[in-house]
Amino acid sequence: MPGLAAGDDRTYVTAMQHINKSIENGMFGLVFVGAFLATGVAAWLQHKAGRRRAALWAGAATLLYVVALMVTMGVNIPLNNELAAAGDPSRIHDLAAVRAKFGGTWVATNMLRTALCTAGLLALTRSLVLNGRDSR
Repeated sequence: MPGLAAGDDRTYVTAMQHINKSIENGMFGLVFVGAFLATGVAAWLQHKAGRRRAALWAGAATLLYVVALMVTMGVNIPLNNELAAAGDPSRIHDLAAVRAKFGGTWVATNMLRTALCTAGLLALTRSLVLNGRDSR
């Protein structure tokens, strides 16, 4: 994003429209939802196996991922849709306004999503460590 932010308004809007359009595919959807489902299943399996501490950490990871999904669906996807609705960048009269409306909020929430997913990964790592200890 820092490299893209250094470009002009037309480059930024065009690139983000292309990125958002190309990400709409089955593989991304599978990873997007699959990570949440796999994390939830891991928490449930840990709980079922009686590994309470590992289950709690996997449950925390699931919760963090749910919050990241809520941010994505509540903020980033609507912004992506608004950017797409702005139309062809060569026909947008005020590219700076379109970019300003999209960029600041999108980048901030993307950083939040990154932090949430990183925290979720750390929680899953802790769950795996505890699972390994409990399995001995």
